[in-house]
Amino acid sequence: MNFHLRAAVMAALVGLCGFTGGRAEAQTIYFDVHSVAMRSGESLELGQVYAIGLTCKSLLTAKPEVEIMDGPPGVTAFIRDEPVVPRSVGCAKPVDGGKLLISTGHIDDYSKTRMVLRIKMKTKNGDRQYSRDVNVTLFP
Repeated sequence: MNFHLRAAVMAALVGLCGFTGGRAEAQTIYFDVHSVAMRSGESLELGQVYAIGLTCKSLLTAKPEVEIMDGPPGVTAFIRDEPVVPRSVGCAKPVDGGKLLISTGHIDDYSKTRMVLRIKMKTKNGDRQYSRDVNVTLFP
């Protein structure tokens, strides 16, 4: 994310703080992958999952979860619980969160499918849900 865009995001969050009584937050799924190609037995990291406030402190009260809403059979999704560094919003220190991964089992046939993932997070400001799409191409 370039400097001007990052500054605009931070300014918007600061502005949001005035409307929410000081409880502005950035629930983020840093998700820079939109299309992946996989073979049998592979795992790929899709992105970072975290929720932070304006001071770059975690707002999570529990481990984030992922649910597959739609997608190819034999592909699973999970969040590996580990600290992440939300550099895309200007934070330099690790915060609670995790890495979003998908894995394949045995693949018999070539296929191309859109996978819809729902990320669920429990934060100090309540429960949050977000969805992300990824195009998955599977090769035997």
